[in-house]
This record gives sequence, structure tokens and C-alpha cells, in this order.
Amino acid sequence: MPKTVRKSPEASPASKAKPIRKRAKTASLSIAYPNACGIDIGATSHFVAVPADRDAEPVQEFAAFTADLERLVRWLRQCAITAVAMESTGVYWIPLFEMLDAAGFEVHLVNARHVRSVPGRKSDVLDCQWLQQLMSYGLLRGGFRPPEEVCALRAVWRHRDMLLSYQARHVQHLQKAMTQMNVQLHHVISDIMGVTGQAIVRAIVAGERDAATLAKLRDRRIKADEAEVAAALQGNWRDEHLFTLKQALALIDTYAVQITECDGKLQQLLANLKGHELPEDGLGAPKRGTPAKNSVGFDARTSLFEASGVDLTRIPGIDTSTALKVISEIGVDLARFPTVKHFTSWLGLCPGTKISGGKVLSSATKPCANRAAQALRMAAQALRKSQTALGAHHRRLCSRMDKPKAITASAHKLARLVYFMLTKGQAFVEAGQDEYEERYRQRVVQNLAKRAREMGFELKPKELRPA
Repeated sequence: MPKTVRKSPEASPASKAKPIRKRAKTASLSIAYPNACGIDIGATSHFVAVPADRDAEPVQEFAAFTADLERLVRWLRQCAITAVAMESTGVYWIPLFEMLDAAGFEVHLVNARHVRSVPGRKSDVLDCQWLQQLMSYGLLRGGFRPPEEVCALRAVWRHRDMLLSYQARHVQHLQKAMTQMNVQLHHVISDIMGVTGQAIVRAIVAGERDAATLAKLRDRRIKADEAEVAAALQGNWRDEHLFTLKQALALIDTYAVQITECDGKLQQLLANLKGHELPEDGLGAPKRGTPAKNSVGFDARTSLFEASGVDLTRIPGIDTSTALKVISEIGVDLARFPTVKHFTSWLGLCPGTKISGGKVLSSATKPCANRAAQALRMAAQALRKSQTALGAHHRRLCSRMDKPKAITASAHKLARLVYFMLTKGQAFVEAGQDEYEERYRQRVVQNLAKRAREMGFELKPKELRPA
């Protein structure tokens, strides 16, 4: 019998393979930095790799002592090295980075997450050689490090933040001691370290135990009356709890002295950044009359304007402390960031890109522990009750997405404003909540009219009949 040949059914037009778009031929990797070296940073020693033709031993180990670091710099000069790549390992990189930068080398501080080598081959020698190879081909992106003056300001500001956190822990110890004595002062006043709270606590430490006498120390602005405060101040006054209360108060005062010294140092460092003069009519009245809690003890608003040439505190949500924190992290010269997109990407506030098969898998922001971004997120949270255009925009975002996403989006908007103010020297002008709502209404009407035209309809305003 003749064999029957089964014919395959003709493919339908929908099942035909789509033509694959040809990609342009990529050029082979070329040497971008022929005089590059890689350094694997360690706590006790550093491994350095230079091109193989520069020395009989192209990979050498140097101890972390200052004399050895100076010998490392001399060896790199003998090898005609101009560009250096190193990982940002803890704080061990800082002394060597500063020494190489002062010697005139082009130092690239790279993220260890971006230079992962092949799994299973991990050693200090291989790491520094891998860094040298990536650097020579120009495949590494150096991290942003502000100028030395800004680095000094940043170090003092971070130290001040740390002292505030330590002081807050001892405030908790103080409140715990009072609770153990059943002195319920925190139930009748809002801030135990306010005027009334400190006056009463210091009187207790000084030996006063009479509740009526202590209640007379209340400030007239306290909502609770004197009898209610006296009732809250009746406790058992155990000796061990009074001792811990005294110790906690002494430590709080000690940290307060250190914080005051930090404020003086910050004022001095900001004066070194002065490059602008105040306008003839001054900066105008601040947004709030009384300074915020834990604010610096000098006129930081004026100092920041003289350093940057703009008043960042005019932006809703940004107070003096937030502006000082942002400036201490990024400086006043943003020439390192060509566009605002580069700036927001460095902050970790712009949407991410994760696309596969033509489908957007995720647009979440990248994980980034950026202190300036954290400050802007805190400022974005303050927009929740702000009767401004930015406040209305933030509340609209909160109504249609999760609050963390809305906070990140508002922080992204604040970051763009900060970038344009610092780069263009323009002052912030508040449009107002009413104008924002009107612009939003006009956009909604225009979109509705466009969709109506696409569907063959015409959108007309409703005619109001006379009453």
C-alpha cells in the first residue's frame, strides 16, 4: 500500500512567527582606562592590582597603616597609574580614598553590588584583578562624593543626629523610671521634656516630693488644671527609681551640651560655604514662628541661603532641619548630575525599570539607603495637612495609591524642586491650592472631551437655568 503523507495544516496569520528585529552590531570592548588599577579594601590590609606590564609583581598587598598607604601611593606613581577603582567597604576606604584624591588620582568609589565576580572564585587577589579589568574597560560607575567642605559638614550633622538618638533613649529611661514610681506625668502633658516636664522632673531630682508644690510648676498653656497635674504626681518615690531618674536626667543634660557644641561647629562650617549675599529686603518671615524641636541653635536659614543662593525652606514640607540635612548630603553644586533624572535616580526616588517579554514586571524604586532621600520622604509626610498646591497633590496621590508609594512620589517631586532651585538659582513660588485644583479640573475636562470625540460624541457644558 502506498504510504500516505500527512500534510501539516497551514499556519494561521495569527500564529505566524513575528519577524525578529535585527540588532545593531555591538563594537567589541575597548580599553578606556589603560592606566587603571583595582584595590580590594580590607580592615587590616589592601590588595592592589595594576596592569601586568607595569611591574614584575602586578598584585601586591599593603597594610592599612599610614606609612604603608603612603608607600602604596608611591608605587602607583611608579607604575604610571592615573585611575583607581575601589569598593566602598564600610569606612575602611576613607583614609586611602582621601590620600589618593589628594595625590591627584582619579578615584572611582564603586558599589560592591555592581562588581560581583563569577560565583565560586572569591579571593582578595582575584577581586582586585577583577576591579582592575572592569575599570580598564570603563565598565564601572563611580559613586558621588561631595567636596571636602561639604563632607565635613555632613560628618558633623550625622554626628549630631546620632547624639539626638542617644539622648532620646535616655528620655525613655527617664519616663520608665517615673512610670515605675506610678508618676503619670506623661498622661497630663504632651511632652515630658517640655517646659513643664523639665521643671517638674528637675524639682523631683532636687528632692521635692509634694504633689501640690510640683503641680504649681505647670505652664499656663497646659490644658490640664493644677489639680489634675497634682493627682498625676502622686507616686511611691522608691529610692532605686529616683536614682535611675537622676542618672537619666544627667545624661540628657550631657548630650544637650554636646549637641550645642555641634551647632557651633555647624555654623562655622556653613560660613566656609558662603558664596552669596542676602537680598536687600531680607528673606521674609519664616513659615512658622517658633523653631521646631531639636532645631539648631543659630539662624541656619540665613546661613543656608548664603551658601546656596536659594531659600529651600520656602518649599512646603521642608523646614530648616530638613534643608540643612539635604545640603549636608548633596552640597550646593549639583554639576555631577547632568539632568534632574540623574539626580532623582541617585536618590533612589525615580521608578525602576524591570521589563521582560515586553511586559512591565515592576516599576518599584531601587533599594537605596540615601539619607537625603529619607529627609525628603519625611518632608513629603508633612504635606498631608498642608494647604498648598503640593499638599493638594500629595492628598490626591494618597487617595489613589498606597501611602508609601504616595510618599515616595511626593518626595520625588520635592527632589525635582530642590534640583531646579540649586542648579538654576530660581526662587520657589507657591501656586496655591485653589489654582492647583482649577488646573486639575481643566485637565480632567480636556481628557473627557478628547475621549468623547474619539467615541463620536461631543462634550458640552451644562446650561444653568435662571432661578
